[in-house]
Amino acid sequence: MASSNEEYILNKIDSPADLRLLPSGKLEQVCAELRQYIIDVLSENPGHLGASLGTVELTVALHYVFNTPVDRLLWDVGHQAYGHKILTGRRDAFHSLRKYKGISGFPNPNESEYDAFIAGHASNSISAALGMSVASLIKGEDQRHVVAVIGDGAMTGGLAFEALNNASTDPNNLLIVLNDNNMAIDHSVGGLSEYLVNITTSQTYNKMRYDVYRGLRKLNLISEDSRGSILRFNNSLKALITQQHNLFEGFSIRYFGPVDGHDVNYMVKVLNDIKDMKGPKLLHIRTVKGKGFKPAEESATEWHAPGKFNKETGKRIIAPPTVEPPLFQDVFGHTLVELASKDERIVGVTPAMPTGCSMTYMMKEFPSRAFDVGIAEAHSVTFSAGMAKEGLIPFCNVYSSFMQRAYDQLIHDLALQKLHVVLCLDRGGLVGEDGATHHGVFDLAYMRPIPNLVIASPMNEHYLRNLMFTGYKYDGPFVIRYPRGKGVLVDWKNEMTLMPVGKGRKLTDGTDVAILSIGASGNDVSKAIELVSAEGLSVAHYDMIYLKPIDEDLLHEVGKNFSKIITVENGVIQGGLGSTVLEFMSDNGYYPRIKRIGIPDKFIEHGSVPELNKLCGIDVGSIAACIRNLVSFEC
Repeated sequence: MASSNEEYILNKIDSPADLRLLPSGKLEQVCAELRQYIIDVLSENPGHLGASLGTVELTVALHYVFNTPVDRLLWDVGHQAYGHKILTGRRDAFHSLRKYKGISGFPNPNESEYDAFIAGHASNSISAALGMSVASLIKGEDQRHVVAVIGDGAMTGGLAFEALNNASTDPNNLLIVLNDNNMAIDHSVGGLSEYLVNITTSQTYNKMRYDVYRGLRKLNLISEDSRGSILRFNNSLKALITQQHNLFEGFSIRYFGPVDGHDVNYMVKVLNDIKDMKGPKLLHIRTVKGKGFKPAEESATEWHAPGKFNKETGKRIIAPPTVEPPLFQDVFGHTLVELASKDERIVGVTPAMPTGCSMTYMMKEFPSRAFDVGIAEAHSVTFSAGMAKEGLIPFCNVYSSFMQRAYDQLIHDLALQKLHVVLCLDRGGLVGEDGATHHGVFDLAYMRPIPNLVIASPMNEHYLRNLMFTGYKYDGPFVIRYPRGKGVLVDWKNEMTLMPVGKGRKLTDGTDVAILSIGASGNDVSKAIELVSAEGLSVAHYDMIYLKPIDEDLLHEVGKNFSKIITVENGVIQGGLGSTVLEFMSDNGYYPRIKRIGIPDKFIEHGSVPELNKLCGIDVGSIAACIRNLVSFEC
């Protein structure tokens, strides 16, 4: 922070143009004020703290050197970009971060022209930025710079390496900034993480090599066509002499670094030195996640998204413990340990989310049988399939929205071979403040057409445990989808029982209307039925449990006895449970009036889960209103 006799600069920066008017001697003060502002706001308005504290100096340096928004700046993953939002005209709105109708927690081009690309999921920056750089050259915009900032674990994603491979062949002037903090949400894993810790390159050598190259170009002794071949030969000679091989130079991408990512003035110098170099280049910076706030530096995982905290004492503000239902993720974690303790064939797999999905319990009890594969969802599925092929029983836990990136592997490597993998989809449905990139609303619809899959969703914790036990016993791919947050049962640890595959259950009898639900939405349906029952309406409620195979006996019962049907799901209504019921009724000659309740055909913004449920009409009040309206033919 600025001292009492210093001018407070941040309040005068409404755009990067204002930042660029400052003398370089003021940049350290800007960084201090920006870091403190993030801490001040996030202490009362929760968000992703650690990642953005670690990129403060990088953010200031990039906007100081490059002419944004004309120059394109892509953040990957997007929760590194809070400082970027503050410097690009959103300082006064920053307190509304991740709130309904407030600013997004991730870059969003609809929100600001400075947000060049959406980056809620990891590893897309290099591909998108490469496309932008190539497009700029095709359009004759040779002076436009394109920068991809990739970090916080995103470099482990396969898409990043596909883009690196492409960047070495297509003409472009892309700059990649690798923010190496040895962290994703949990600690980064794998050979790449170890490689980045060990890699070193002489800055003097880099400068000398560029000076020689520039001199040869002036003398017309080499051309851009021959640059790649000379670079590859040079890299090979360097590796032979130094006994070190640089992964990125192996892709024919100029490498600079590693440099101190918290020395803002040095980064400004380096960026100015390399920004106009032709061809792809990579600047490797090393940063500390949570930099400048000691508790976040010491416990980066806990402070990735800590909720409210006391900025003076560094203590998180946690509500006093009460007797409440557990989180679904914790029920999964404890149940997996319980099953694994009885069968050594059970293993656990997660792509970089061991804390978020509670795979940490398995890692603690059976460390040799639990695997964090990094931000690599597609690999997690095929890796699990490979273990299943050899007789193990993998429980592969992937966030629902992240599972979208493993669709081909789900079809080709898992379902086609009918391998015994229990695929547990955490965060199914609307997840709240992270918004459109994180809502797990498409899974039921995109999985339903795939042959050989069993797809189930539990209404409560007992049914999650029962489905995990059933998936363990079932000889084939078994998908279990459950929501973020707490369940409904305090006494959650039941004796697990085998559930008949493809069989639902009737919860209540009724005569006016039948409601068919799947998953935890059934709890809100039950509450809505209580409301309308007090008004004299008679409602039957069926918990379908399985989307595939669906319980056809129950559907025949409903088709024969009801002329009015409501389906309820916390997922898109196109292709999910409602579509399944419509298809069945049509195929079997039933013609009831059917109202589908679910997520409409649009991307849902960020906000609290209750706010978004109401927005989409899947809350208790909306369901009750739909029952009344359907009975009176108005729905």
